[in-house]
Amino acid sequence: MILVFKHLFYKNYVGLSLWPFIILKNDSLKSDSKLINHEKIHLRQQQELLIIPFYVLYILEWLLRSILYLDSYKAYQNISFEKEAYYNEDNLDYLKERKALSFIKYLWS
Repeated sequence: MILVFKHLFYKNYVGLSLWPFIILKNDSLKSDSKLINHEKIHLRQQQELLIIPFYVLYILEWLLRSILYLDSYKAYQNISFEKEAYYNEDNLDYLKERKALSFIKYLWS
């Protein structure tokens, strides 16, 4: 289910996935297939990790990478969940071929 909340987002962020919702900054983004695919990849990650552990791992990885890079945005860009979603967002068939726990291979790439 896709929801729109204009005032939820910081700076250039336009979408996020909170199981089972995709939340967008504005209504026109509903037609952005690349963005929607990116967020659907996050929903699959959340589902396979039983939701709460996904958020715990996401935050822990962001914290560790923030310390490592001394840059919170660079940390965000290098979170394994984000790397998998960004790398595959153009492939609209990715979720059909994706193997479980595929984000793991992006931990060290």
